[in-house]
Parts: sequence; C-alpha cells; structure tokens
Amino acid sequence: MTELSPVLKQATPVTVDHGAGCYLYDTDGRRYLDFTAGIGVTSTGHCHPHVVAAAQAQVASLIHGQYTTVLHRPLLELTERLGAVLPEGLDALFFANSGSEAVEAALRLVRQATGRPNVIVFHGGFHGRTVAAATMTTSGTRFSAGFSPLMSGVHVAPFPTAFRYGWSEREATAFALRELDYLFTTLTSPAETAAFLVEPVLGEGGYIPGNTEFFRGLRERADRHGILLVFDEIQTGFGRTGKFFGHQHFDVRPDVITIAKGLASGFPLSGIAAPRELMARAWPGSQGGTYGGNAVACAAAIATLDVIESEGLVANAAARGAQLLRGLRESATKAIGDVRGLGLMAGAEFTTPTGEPDPVTAAAAQRAAVGKGLLLLTCGAQMNVVRMIPPLIVTDTQIEDALAIWSEVLAEL
Repeated sequence: MTELSPVLKQATPVTVDHGAGCYLYDTDGRRYLDFTAGIGVTSTGHCHPHVVAAAQAQVASLIHGQYTTVLHRPLLELTERLGAVLPEGLDALFFANSGSEAVEAALRLVRQATGRPNVIVFHGGFHGRTVAAATMTTSGTRFSAGFSPLMSGVHVAPFPTAFRYGWSEREATAFALRELDYLFTTLTSPAETAAFLVEPVLGEGGYIPGNTEFFRGLRERADRHGILLVFDEIQTGFGRTGKFFGHQHFDVRPDVITIAKGLASGFPLSGIAAPRELMARAWPGSQGGTYGGNAVACAAAIATLDVIESEGLVANAAARGAQLLRGLRESATKAIGDVRGLGLMAGAEFTTPTGEPDPVTAAAAQRAAVGKGLLLLTCGAQMNVVRMIPPLIVTDTQIEDALAIWSEVLAEL
C-alpha cells in the first residue's frame, strides 16, 4: 500500500470533504472556519461560484494549450486584465506554475539583464524551496538544509525587524540600511549586484511588515547603483494586505514583481511582471515551461479578478484586517510578545516571560484553535508566531467568531 511521504507533516488532523466560502467541512461533516486559506491562496474563498463556473466552462473547451506552442484566449485576456492592476510601467508578463518558479524566473531575468552575478536578499525572507529560491530563503534553515552546495552569489542583509532587535522601528531601519551599505563594502560590490529581492511583509519569517523609510532606502540605492528592485508579492499580492500589492503601502516603485498564490483562487498559476524593455533583455529561450499559463488556471484568474473588483475585496481586506489586528491586540495575554501584520496577514508572536521565543506555546495554541473549529498555522524562524490569513471575502461576523475562539484558547493556555 502506498502512502504520502513521511516527511510531510500535517499542520492539522483535518481531512476535508468540501469547502465553501470561509469554511471547510471534514469527512464527518464538522465545519471549520478556515483562517489559513491554503496559505494565502484561496483569496475569493473556497469554491466561489464565479470562479467555479469559469473553470468548468474552460475545462469543456480547452484544458491545456502550451503557450509557447499555441496561444489561447484565457491567457491573452488575463494578460490584458492584469495591465489594469499591475504597478505602472510593469507591462510585460511571464507565467509559470508556482511561486518558486516565479522567483527563479525573476533571478534569471535580473542576472541576464544586468550582466551582474550577485543578489541581495533580506533576513527572514521566504522565496521558495527549489535550489535557487531556497538559497535566497532565510526564514528558516529547514528550507535549505541537507542538500548543499547551494547557489552562489546570494548575500543577506538585515530586515528592520524591530521586535526581534528590541529597538524602535526607526532604529531598526537605520541599522538595516547601514548594514546594507556595509555589505556593499565587504561582500558584494554594487557593480556586481544585480538586484535586491524582498517581501513587503515577511511571510514565513513571522508576518513582519517593512516600512516606507526602509523601502525608499532600497529604491534610492538601487537607482544610484543600477541595481534592480524585485518585490516578492507572492503572498502579499492581489489584495491580501489591504492594497492590491503590498509594496503600494510604502510609496515605492518596483522594477520586477513576482506573483502567485491569490492570483487564481487555488489553481496553480504564477508569474513575473517587469517593464517590456527589461523583460526583453532576458536571453532567448530562458523563459518557458510546459504548464505555465494553463488555460483553466488563466480562466480562474480572470474570474478571481472579477470577484476582487465586483465584491470590493481589497477594501474588505483593509477593513477586516484592521478589525482582526485590533481584536488580537485586545485579547493578547502575557504569553504574546507582539501582534503585527498588514491587512489580512496577522501574526501573534509567543514569547516566554524572559522574552525568548516560545514555539511550544504557539503550537499548543494553534492545535487548541483547530480543536475549537478554527484552522490556523504557525510561522517564524522559531515557529513561535501563530498567523491568521483568512480569505478576502471574510465578514466582520466571521472575524469576531475567530477572535472569540482565539480568546478562549488564550484563556485556557
């Protein structure tokens, strides 16, 4: 009898029968309020009727048309539709399947376009599990350990994680930018640095937002040295943070963005967006793939954009996110050292009485919440942050229901 790999550890004991909106139902019929959203993927909720109808219709006409062999209407329509929401100037797209693939494509583009070998990433970032993406991931050694040697040419600079340093945000930002400049003099010359790759909000690293001063500092240095600024918007894109893309909170211009997760409401689809002139500097044959731009996934993505616009989900994410963060702060006990986030990316960091990371209590809280019908996940380098990532369709009542369960969990720890 075959089985799943024993290395795949399930975050919950739930076996799902079906999903609807913000809820999952197990094989015994029990309902769970899903504040994981498939790790930020089911942006329009589970099985949104408009997305389901679009996918069903597309399956009946064309399932797969390999897009460097033939073009198809869903691909062309999605490309046009994304033009209305992408940052100004990012008018060329390459589609793939997963976030890791998008990050690898962005890496290949920036190296080929600049002719420079090195990239700078930031401490706590998560960019994927494939070799290059894992090399650039610093949110935990579990993503990169055991299959060395990793890719060369990656250098790590601090992210302004004020809570971890015990500083104000201003102090942490000044330190991060100062260390970035020091890195230029000690590890990678600006003339050999192709790009900065950074998340607007650290995801696996603990749900830590950046700030305007920090990202403006990256932009200024990028412009001064001819370095490209790449925002990894895989988890923060498509309304998740209360703006369409996470970097838009910080008044900063990207050169490239990576997209995936919430783009297609659960269908595998990812991509990179860049100015046409920059994208054209990729070497011939460097972009491609069998399944990228799949017709059904593209149809689902078009429907997802419809729902985000027609149901006002970006504004809803902003309002419900503020409600969620407010409630998490009000309910926080001494076991929680920090509550933070942006939009519908909210995290509660568990610490010991002496301020050390407390993954044991975080795991206990996550398990207890599942037992009460609320699905949550943990994250952070020490896995001591419980994160809440509901679908963008979440209502004020569902937020209050989740907060009520969370308060019960904290009271019983």
